[in-house]
Amino acid sequence: MAPETVKNTASFIKIVALSVIAGAAIASRLFAVINFESIIHEFDPWFNYRATRVLASKGFYEFWNWFDPTAWYPLGRVVGGTIFPGLMATSGVIFNFLRAIHLPVDIRNVCVMLAPAFSGLTAWSTYMFTREMKDESAGLLAAILIGIAPGYISRSVAGSYDNEAIAIFLLMFTFYLWIKALKQGSAFFGTMAAIFYFYMVAAWGGYVFITNMIPLHALVLVLMGRYSSRLYVGYSSWYAVGTLASMQVPFVGFQPVTTSEHMAALGVFGLLQLVAFTELVRSHVSSKQFQTLLRTAAVTIGLLGFVAVVVLTMKGWIAPWTGRFYSLWDTGYAKKHIPIIASVSEHQPTAWPAFFADLHILIFIFPVGVLLCFQKLRDEHVFVIIYAIMASYFAGVMVRLMLTLTPVVCVAAAIAISTLLDTYIDPQEPESTEVAPTTTSEATGSSTAAPKEPKTKSKESKAPKTGLFGLDTRLAVIFNTFFLMLIFVLHCTWTTSHAYSSPSVVLASRAADGSSAVIDDFREAYYWLRQNTPKDAVVMSWWDYGYQIAGMADRPTLVDNNTWNNTHIATVGKAFASSEENAYPLLKKHDVSYVLVLLGSLIQYSGDDLNKFLWMIRIASGVWPDEVKETDFFTPRGEFRVDEHATKTMSESLMYKMSYYRFQELFGPGQAQDRVRNQKLPTVGPTLDYFDEAFTSENWIVRIYEVKPDDELGRDHKTANAYSAGKKRKKGRVARRRFALE
Repeated sequence: MAPETVKNTASFIKIVALSVIAGAAIASRLFAVINFESIIHEFDPWFNYRATRVLASKGFYEFWNWFDPTAWYPLGRVVGGTIFPGLMATSGVIFNFLRAIHLPVDIRNVCVMLAPAFSGLTAWSTYMFTREMKDESAGLLAAILIGIAPGYISRSVAGSYDNEAIAIFLLMFTFYLWIKALKQGSAFFGTMAAIFYFYMVAAWGGYVFITNMIPLHALVLVLMGRYSSRLYVGYSSWYAVGTLASMQVPFVGFQPVTTSEHMAALGVFGLLQLVAFTELVRSHVSSKQFQTLLRTAAVTIGLLGFVAVVVLTMKGWIAPWTGRFYSLWDTGYAKKHIPIIASVSEHQPTAWPAFFADLHILIFIFPVGVLLCFQKLRDEHVFVIIYAIMASYFAGVMVRLMLTLTPVVCVAAAIAISTLLDTYIDPQEPESTEVAPTTTSEATGSSTAAPKEPKTKSKESKAPKTGLFGLDTRLAVIFNTFFLMLIFVLHCTWTTSHAYSSPSVVLASRAADGSSAVIDDFREAYYWLRQNTPKDAVVMSWWDYGYQIAGMADRPTLVDNNTWNNTHIATVGKAFASSEENAYPLLKKHDVSYVLVLLGSLIQYSGDDLNKFLWMIRIASGVWPDEVKETDFFTPRGEFRVDEHATKTMSESLMYKMSYYRFQELFGPGQAQDRVRNQKLPTVGPTLDYFDEAFTSENWIVRIYEVKPDDELGRDHKTANAYSAGKKRKKGRVARRRFALE
């Protein structure tokens, strides 16, 4: 077969393989749609979806200048200047393109399917990156691994419409372009890396990882004595174009030149200019004294530049490191100084079982791949080693950063597995070590090796060999490798379908007979709010549910998941931690009409507000330490209890009363029990004087209370509560239905 034909066939096979891998990656992310329906998941995606609807319906200009008066009532939010618009812009472009070719696709379906679609592109970019590290077979294997790895699927299932949906593709493709720029010394690839870096900046705040990874790689190469014109051209073109482009995103602005997180990139850029100038002068001047003076001057200028950055930071000209950065190096920093960051579950340190759940067998193969990079240690291998070390540390500090570790684990594991299969599928047998017989010259006494006789291949030599390099040993290794990969595929499929494909607004459960059941309390409650409350009714809840209330109920909220105003969030925490009498004027001051709380005590839903209550108290006490004290909610033995041993402050708090109001009625003559905290509640439940129960969902997860007007407070509280609760519950039961937000 002609070499041209072989090459074309190989290219066709690679294209087919990558297409199949992309298809498998997309299909593995559709369990959520198959098991439930096409719906937006979690919390942040609901704001992203709401913003995308504005862009699709009103255009980019209106979206860019959108002021949302319903968020952070009564402050509002300037949306265009406080978001990364890349995700919404991408969905808007796809939506308009499909409409242009006469495909009437709803914007919601575009948002739901965006993450699975980009997972196929991520598999391709990982293939391209890994091919630069080893070869195409390793690249295909890396594409397979990243396509189904749970560590990446957790953020890219259908309906997970968050910034990470497109960010991992941009991360890997930017790194690929950087490696190409470095290997070829190409300003073109450096500029392309800068363009995709700009796309990354517009899409996700995690762009800071790229901002520091590429400079760190360049710095290590310089310290290893590997400076070259290729490094200078590649880095300079990336930094110059990328920095100018990133400053065009309003939310980023001048941060690339005024914040400490970006100073490493600027410092390495300045260092490369010094090194390049030094190399240029040294190549034209042969005097050793002058070269020594030149090196001294370069080091002095570098040190002066470092001192200048430190002084400017101390003076405030350069913004200091943020609290999120400090929390990466000190795991207890956020809990002490910024409790709102520590209160988020994905900001907690990663447990060891989570590594195995997200990476499975790859977590053991990953170090082998990194070790193999040390064998050749080309410039690109140094990048993988640095990436592996940094990402491993950050993933251990914060659960969320497991997402940045997964790509390099797949790359390194693919290198290791590919090397193993190359070794055993086509082994290289060692050369014969037999010593040839010698002949001695009588005249000179010297010895010379007799010429070897050419070996002739016999029929016996073509037979399968056994032993160390035999077929049986090779098959054992190859079989075990493929068996482990099969187990990995089964684990990924199970984890994806069971752990990462359940939207937070729709819960999956098992009935007593073992059949599956769907708990739809959240949408039931949000639909009730949308249908039965005034358009301008302000809803107070903990910030976790702000985006969902705005997206599904379309009602103003006091706080939401943007968490930009700590005092506003502390106000909500203070209201929940206070008694009715103290909370009521606080709510009236902020025009609150309804209060929403979550209770999981009936069906063992552990994500309720009582389990988050301590964080509300801590955030509130950070602003009002004299009025809200965490110790008041603990028993003398230091226990957080909700039974008859609960402290007076706890049992009189608004959160406690709203959670357990009428809860005793569900248990008849028996004693009510909190099945989440596994505690028996007092026989006599709490009463409410300033609030009316407006709605309670079917499984008692979501409870909504109406704030009484001032003129009703003089009525008999018990009569008012009974009348209002009965009327509102009757009205609320009719509201239970599934709905898709148009």
